[in-house]
Amino acid sequence: MPEGKKEDKGFISALHVQQGIDQPEQVNELALRQLRNGRKPPLSAVQFTDGILAGNRTILSQAITLVESSLPEHQKIAQEVIRLCLPHTGNSLRIGITGVPGVGKSTFIEAFGSFLTNIGQKVAVLAIDPSSQRSKGSILGDKTRMERLSNDASAFIRPSPSAGSLGGVARKTQETLLLCEAAGFDVVLIETVGVGQSETAVHGMVDFFLLMMLSGAGDELQGIKRGIMEMADAIIINKADGDNIQRAKLARAEYRNALHLFSAPDSGWIPTVETCSSRTGDGIENVWETILKYRELTLANGHFANRRLKQAKETMMTSINASLKQMFFDNPQVKERLTKLESELMESKISPYIAAQQLMEEWIGNINHRDTEFTEA
Repeated sequence: MPEGKKEDKGFISALHVQQGIDQPEQVNELALRQLRNGRKPPLSAVQFTDGILAGNRTILSQAITLVESSLPEHQKIAQEVIRLCLPHTGNSLRIGITGVPGVGKSTFIEAFGSFLTNIGQKVAVLAIDPSSQRSKGSILGDKTRMERLSNDASAFIRPSPSAGSLGGVARKTQETLLLCEAAGFDVVLIETVGVGQSETAVHGMVDFFLLMMLSGAGDELQGIKRGIMEMADAIIINKADGDNIQRAKLARAEYRNALHLFSAPDSGWIPTVETCSSRTGDGIENVWETILKYRELTLANGHFANRRLKQAKETMMTSINASLKQMFFDNPQVKERLTKLESELMESKISPYIAAQQLMEEWIGNINHRDTEFTEA
């Protein structure tokens, strides 16, 4: 403004800051108070059970998370939930699905699961994801690969990390299966990672075991363990579409001939070999009809119930082994003694077998000593 000129009251400088609205606080006071007061209290075992029986997917997922947790307080609630849910289990059809990586298990499960929901079945999918031996993490991408089934209101997909357990099968899969049954699912599909001895573990918790194979990948019978083929209740040649149809039919004939060399299973069921295409849906209905025929036969001859009883006993023994292992390594005296033995082992002062024997004997001796003191008291 020129010197000597009076300020014009109506003049507004471009540098003038207009009065605006009050800016909101950068910190959410409500959220801050919630954090200070701690998270909301977890549901009780009864609340979890009521939610699961009502078909609440959110509560079911939370309960499965507790089952997979290694925290003692989580395990305590999880075991109580399983106990309360147990009377409501056993009504589903449990199907194990295995096959080498790349055979199309996830694509098949999506096509098969969608077929089941279309005919009125409620389907739960337990997809076991291999955990990294380095980071202990898992990708858990099965839900992404099954996009159509993930959006199906009659389906529930739960990818779970294998957590380094035998053969890539999560140790808690059996308990998760029970929770899904209590939630009212008619069919529970368990997908293995397709490596190691996971097939044996899954076979020990399902009613029907499905082995998926590919055609046109070299010698059809090469690399297939006899034990896995003997466990299979049906073999499915996947990707039987387009130019691969004839190769799939040839592979079906070869597998049928191979199965004739095996002794007849105790179930009285003759394993079948079928072809299907997860992409086109051809053969999917035949797979379901085969499973229903198997269930009808084994229910009639008593094998279905006997198989579940045997599996329950095997699960109990597996649980005992896992509990003993955890008790052993969680013992403070074992931890201290183990550190010393590892040092002696590195210095070649003791053999691994003698070190293990000494550690076990000392642990058992401590247990017997505590039992004696308790009895005398």
